[in-house]
Amino acid sequence: MSTETLPSALTLGAARTRIELKEFFRLRETVFFTFSFPVIMLFIFGTVFDTDLAPGVSFSQYFTAGMIATGIMLTSFQTLAIGIAVERDDGTLKRLRGTPMPPIAYFLGKIGMVLVTSVVQTAVLLTLGTLMLGLSLPSGPAVWLRFAWVFGLGIAAGTTLGIAYSSLARSAKTASAVVSPVVLVLQFISGVFFVLTDLPGWMQVIGSLFPLRWLAQGMRSVFLPADFAAAEAGGSWQLLPTALILGGWLVIGMLLALRTFRWQRYDAG
Repeated sequence: MSTETLPSALTLGAARTRIELKEFFRLRETVFFTFSFPVIMLFIFGTVFDTDLAPGVSFSQYFTAGMIATGIMLTSFQTLAIGIAVERDDGTLKRLRGTPMPPIAYFLGKIGMVLVTSVVQTAVLLTLGTLMLGLSLPSGPAVWLRFAWVFGLGIAAGTTLGIAYSSLARSAKTASAVVSPVVLVLQFISGVFFVLTDLPGWMQVIGSLFPLRWLAQGMRSVFLPADFAAAEAGGSWQLLPTALILGGWLVIGMLLALRTFRWQRYDAG
C-alpha cells in the first residue's frame, strides 16, 4: 500500500498566504485605505509643514518614518484584529478548524499576507515620497540592515498583537469600534503626526509603553541623519531598547494569542 506524503506546515502556510492575499485585494475599500492613507497623510503634512526641523532635516523626511511605522500598524494590527473578528463572526474560522489544515498554517498565512502588503505599501510610500516631495533614501548596507530588523520586528509584534486583540471584538459589527480608536490614539501619542519631544511629558511616557512609539523612532534612525539622534527624547536612537521593547511586545502578543484566540463565535458556547 502506497502512502502519500502530507504537505508540510510551511507549504500549507505558503498556500494559505496566496489565499489571504487574494481575499485581501478583493476588498477594494480596505486596500484603498491601507495603501493610500500613509501616502495621503505624507503629502498633506509634507505640503503644509514645508520648513526644516533641523539643518538638512525637512518635516517630510521626519514624517516619512512615522508614516512607515503607522503603515505597518495598519496592515498588521488593525487589518488582522478586524479581519479575524469578521472571520470568526461569519463562521469562516469554524469551518477552517474543521478541515485537516493545521492551525499553524492559518496563522502563517496571515503573517505572509501582512509581510507582503507591508513591503508593497512601504515601497509605494517611498517611491511617491521621493518623486513628489524629494525624500532622501538612506544609503549604505548598515542602515538598510537596521531598517530590515526594525521593519521585521514591527511586523512581528503588530501581527501577534492583532491576532490577540481580535478576541476583544465580540462580533463583526463591533470590530472597527474596538480597534480603530486604539490605532488613532496611538498615532497621536507615539510621535507619528507630531514631533515626539513636542508632546507633553505624560503623553510621551504613555506612548513609550506601546510598540508604535519605538517602531517610529527606529524608522527615524534610518531616514534621519545621525546627529538628529540628540533631538530624540532619550538623546539617542535607543536601538537596544527599541529591539527589546518590540521583541517584548512580540512575546506578549504570542502569549495572549495562544491564551485567548477563539475559533468560534462567542455565542456558540
